[in-house]
Amino acid sequence: MEISGATTRSLILCCNCGAPIEPNAANMCLNCIRGRVDITEGIPKKSTVYYCRQCARYLQPPKFWLVAELESKELLGLLIKRLRGLNKVKLIDASFKWTEPHSRRIIIRLTIQKEVFLNTILEDSFTVEFVVLYQQCERCRRDAAKIDAWQAVVQVRQKVEHKRSFMYLEQLILKHGAHEEALGIKQMSDGIDFFFISKSAALKFVSFLQQVMPIKHKSSEHLVSHDPKSNHFRYKYTFSVDIAPVCKDDLVCLPLKLSQSFGGLGPIVIVSRVSQSIVVTDPTSLRHAEIAPNVYWRYGFVSLMNSRQLVEYTILDVENTGEASGRNQGAYITAAKSSDFGANDNVVLTRSHLGAHLSSGDISLGYDLKSANYNEALIEGHKHLELEDCVLVKKTYPRMNRRRRKWKLKSMVVDADEQVDRGNVRTNAPTSFCWLFGQIRSNVSDGICCL
Repeated sequence: MEISGATTRSLILCCNCGAPIEPNAANMCLNCIRGRVDITEGIPKKSTVYYCRQCARYLQPPKFWLVAELESKELLGLLIKRLRGLNKVKLIDASFKWTEPHSRRIIIRLTIQKEVFLNTILEDSFTVEFVVLYQQCERCRRDAAKIDAWQAVVQVRQKVEHKRSFMYLEQLILKHGAHEEALGIKQMSDGIDFFFISKSAALKFVSFLQQVMPIKHKSSEHLVSHDPKSNHFRYKYTFSVDIAPVCKDDLVCLPLKLSQSFGGLGPIVIVSRVSQSIVVTDPTSLRHAEIAPNVYWRYGFVSLMNSRQLVEYTILDVENTGEASGRNQGAYITAAKSSDFGANDNVVLTRSHLGAHLSSGDISLGYDLKSANYNEALIEGHKHLELEDCVLVKKTYPRMNRRRRKWKLKSMVVDADEQVDRGNVRTNAPTSFCWLFGQIRSNVSDGICCL
């Protein structure tokens, strides 16, 4: 016997109003569930947000001020964070409801979900109205009272002839946005000063520097004012940051104890990378070593020669030794100064780690230790140390007349220090610092790696 016909769903009566409904865990219709349970309970329908008219920023409690446009995702996120009770529900959607810009009202529409009974999820939409109240931020209040806005300054210094590390540091700061909380940036004759509105912001910046550069720092404080009635003290804090005075491609003589701790590395090594730590390469044994910041500052060695003293060599012959370590390969290289061609027949034979990168006729940059002037006190601790006549550092390529790249390196807005105090004499600040920054930017833009 066959039974034909459309199947029908069984219905039950709502236990509250008696309306026929499909069976569910609550045995109630949607209207009765909404009338009995309010999932928006505990979420305020009105709130306030503070706005600074001078700098057009909104207060993000407790002390942070955020730049945000009307109906932007940044402002929407700020308003949602100010609502309590949203952690107990699931936020599905959030959007702005249009209001007049001068009404000082911001309305957002929220859609939330919450499980009210067993396996019963209820969804509801509602609006929240924010009243915009005016309040001056700490920076604008200090400007209006003509008080120095900055409370902490970070003085970044590096005691070297060239400032390539500052160029690299500038790009890292721009990449990670570490300068966004700085009130001002001032260029000094031997470094850069960063001014901050609070001590915590300065400490955050110093922590960032520790993650990207080998530094050491010390702090000091200066009492500016004291209110004996309220027992309130106002200090200004100074953080002095010293960057390790070694840069990439510098030639370094490791101290005797440090060389022995690395198993007899070097002691004449090339700085191959400077980041949170210093990586050095032994051109004869092809070994690498990573020097941590605390280890470096314990010994405090400086460069024997820097990249400004690099000399151009023409490679005459390359004889590989068969040793290899990563991208480096040992070789005996015969080379001659490019400036000596046609003047004399002087050639040098040296052992290098660039055997895989150099061949006859190539151009390489290296240090001429035979005729160079360097501080002999740096190598006094090493007995029976025989220096090579030449230490090759890297291969170089002739500049080609090619189209300039469209992109340019970004730069921070820096206030130059026009006058520099030196004793009792006030002299104009040297312009070589600005010129060097411009030269490095142009070289990198042309495709020449110099960091």
